[in-house]
Amino acid sequence: MPVALWALAIGGFGIGLTEFVIMGLLPEVSADFGVTETVAGYLISGYALSVAVGAVALTAALTKVDRKKALLGLMILFIAGNLVSAVAPTYELMMLGRVVAALCHGAFFGIGAVVAADLVARERRAAAISIMFAGLTVANVLGVPFGTLLGQAAGWRSTFWAITGIGVLAFVGIALLVPARVGVPDGVAGPSGQPGPGLRGELAAFRAPQVWLSIAVTVLGYGGMFGAFTYIAFTLTEVSGFASSTVPWLLILFGAGLFVGNLVGGKAADRNLGATLLTLLVLLTVVLTVFALTATSQVATMISLVLMGAVGFATVPGLQMRVMRHASAAPTLASGANIAAFNVGNALGAWVGGLTLAAGLGYTSPLWAGAVVTLAGLAVMVVAVLVRGGERGERAASRVEDADQAQPAGEERPAAPAGRLVEQ
Repeated sequence: MPVALWALAIGGFGIGLTEFVIMGLLPEVSADFGVTETVAGYLISGYALSVAVGAVALTAALTKVDRKKALLGLMILFIAGNLVSAVAPTYELMMLGRVVAALCHGAFFGIGAVVAADLVARERRAAAISIMFAGLTVANVLGVPFGTLLGQAAGWRSTFWAITGIGVLAFVGIALLVPARVGVPDGVAGPSGQPGPGLRGELAAFRAPQVWLSIAVTVLGYGGMFGAFTYIAFTLTEVSGFASSTVPWLLILFGAGLFVGNLVGGKAADRNLGATLLTLLVLLTVVLTVFALTATSQVATMISLVLMGAVGFATVPGLQMRVMRHASAAPTLASGANIAAFNVGNALGAWVGGLTLAAGLGYTSPLWAGAVVTLAGLAVMVVAVLVRGGERGERAASRVEDADQAQPAGEERPAAPAGRLVEQ
């Protein structure tokens, strides 16, 4: 794989650290600014909302900018946001820093996914995307626990200074390692002299039903896993009987699953995208269901944590690749919109899981809710495969093409029997 992918992964690591490390630092942040834990928690929800906005708005604004320059500009925004967070004298400025850093999140992964895919051969694109997202998974495995320990030992601001330094490292890596022109920037003339699609062409990609079906699968498929994960600390302590002090270390198991699943899922999606996504969504539904049934067992819970992370995040490269494939003429904005869809799924899953807790259904209910939401994603994926433009139609077209190529010259292909439709 090109070394430039690792520069993108470093950026992904810093962004993932910014998003998740605040969860372990909320007590210190709330005490420093003199706000309640609930108000401090808005630093998380405000970030998530800004990710969804930036994924679409900033990606749209950058459609005519060279993709390497766009990524560098986004890293500058990321560095600035975390620098503001590190020095913020008030809660309001801390929130501003979080919003600024979050705005680059969705656009970075949206544009970065297109860049990663352009760096490799067509049959390795999902694997390339998975390497970029590997930075995000490493942030969960190592970055969050060690970032939390750093913040607790040297003050929470030290963690944001460290993240700022990671942003600088990613900026340098992208500047030195990513090729000057990766693909054709939207709206910029390509080798043929024809201009790229521009913003109008990017928006036109959303006319394809398969793009919307792909986004819906992302919202539901990933949302089911994240909804279960949102309340996992309650499940671990109140159902499985783990001490609160062990929760951060148990989450490393989940993070390890994310890392492995991401890489395996990317390679599998390159071999057969539709079958991979269908299989993973079935497995995720099963894993969440079994987790809910066996959560009273500590051994079974630890196994389920690994599997939930592995199977849940294994869907990510394939989900991102699918929306880009069906918007192939103008993939950048669709790619950014799918990053926003991941965050919409996060919010949806957390909301549904919260409803089950509010209804008094117990601390395994978010797992059951996650299984139901994932099952809905599986149903949408089945529809997407079967309808026009889906993987079933692609396989049929491929078989017809192979048959035509195998037909000896001068021979006509036999007509289909009367009353029988030829599969398209």
